[in-house]
Amino acid sequence: MILHLYFARRFLWTFLSLALTFAILLGLIDLVDEVQDHPDLQLVEVFEIVLLNMPHANYEIMPLILILASVALFVRLGRSSEIVVVRAAGRSALTGLAGPVTVAGLIGLLAITMFNPIVAASSKRYGDLNNRIAGEGENVLAISDEGLWLRQGVADGQTVIHAVSASPDLNVLYGATFIDFTQDGDPQTRVTAESARLGDGEWVLQNAKFWDLAGADNPEASAETHETLRIPAALTRDRIIDSFGKPEYIPIWDLPAFINQLESAGFSARRYAVWFQMELAQPIFLIALVVIGAAFTMRHARLANTGTSVLAAVMLGFSLHYVRNFAQVLGENGQIPVALAAWAPPVASLLLALGLFLQREEG
Repeated sequence: MILHLYFARRFLWTFLSLALTFAILLGLIDLVDEVQDHPDLQLVEVFEIVLLNMPHANYEIMPLILILASVALFVRLGRSSEIVVVRAAGRSALTGLAGPVTVAGLIGLLAITMFNPIVAASSKRYGDLNNRIAGEGENVLAISDEGLWLRQGVADGQTVIHAVSASPDLNVLYGATFIDFTQDGDPQTRVTAESARLGDGEWVLQNAKFWDLAGADNPEASAETHETLRIPAALTRDRIIDSFGKPEYIPIWDLPAFINQLESAGFSARRYAVWFQMELAQPIFLIALVVIGAAFTMRHARLANTGTSVLAAVMLGFSLHYVRNFAQVLGENGQIPVALAAWAPPVASLLLALGLFLQREEG
């Protein structure tokens, strides 16, 4: 037990040291980029942007920090001959992994239960702040049982958009209604359409009916029907998706309810489901990275080329990380099931890591 606690403590301090180092380095790089991108902003606002982006940036590189911490720990233990002493005492290599693996699993659990909500809140605030600085404003979006509600800013007021349903890529709204309001909040026009396709700077409405609410005592009497009607669009597909809320903008505790709400309203929640399952599987992937680091470096420094072993461990970790991201893309596009996209890469990575570890130990 004392040996496990010793290895666990060494690994935890190594991880925290690397995490702090990368946080400072990423913060300084981001600070320089923001100063160059926004030279007119006050320094206080630049620091606010950098601080809001830091949680997400460090959350993204957590797998890299884990594998580097694993490699650094076992290289140091090998150079100090502590690995040799542990094996001479009759302890197996797998026993030496118990402490670091437990810490990696706990880090993964804390990341998805406590750090994930912090990342979601700071990322949402970061995106809104960047939109405000760029002059794009904030588009309000709401999902209800009646469908989708959007608001876009136009030159002389606001346009409220309602749709019964939408295509999976959000390019087409079905059963759409557009109501223009003046800057004083008075309704100007109302348009209903069978469908509304988002084009380049415009909405293309099919089978539309137009009412002038401000210029006639009886809007229905002067209503016009159009087979095709084009009206200006201040929104883009990416901005609608951002208004929907990127998966990383939503705390993991709120994701199940959000997914159910989207599906009840008739919208696709596949990418949110994939993200949710991937977050749940993250501790397994982090454990796999620790085992990979141990497989290549958990030996005496004289028995292998340390530089080559470290490079091989890091490159394999990066490769598995990209495979995991590729599976996420396939899952979001519907080419593979959600559970397969989220759980297959971490489980396969862990089995591969254990196989490499046992093979190298037997060798």
